[in-house]
Amino acid sequence: MRALIESIARHLVEHPDRLSISEVLGESTLIFEVRCDPRDTGKLIGKNGRTVAALRTLVNSAASNGGKKAVVEVVE
Repeated sequence: MRALIESIARHLVEHPDRLSISEVLGESTLIFEVRCDPRDTGKLIGKNGRTVAALRTLVNSAASNGGKKAVVEVVE
């Protein structure tokens, strides 16, 4: 799932070299923290949060196949 997030996010931002994704593992939830250049945060979130909501939907559906729940957070 990390590769899925990374490939989508790299195409959205202007500074893909400043993109980093970290994983935090909980009991039943996997949290992905996405950090990017401050100028790219708006592009990653999208208008009214639609872009990040679509990314969260994709990641959550991919995680549900494995019986887990995944959350994507954009960290500044």
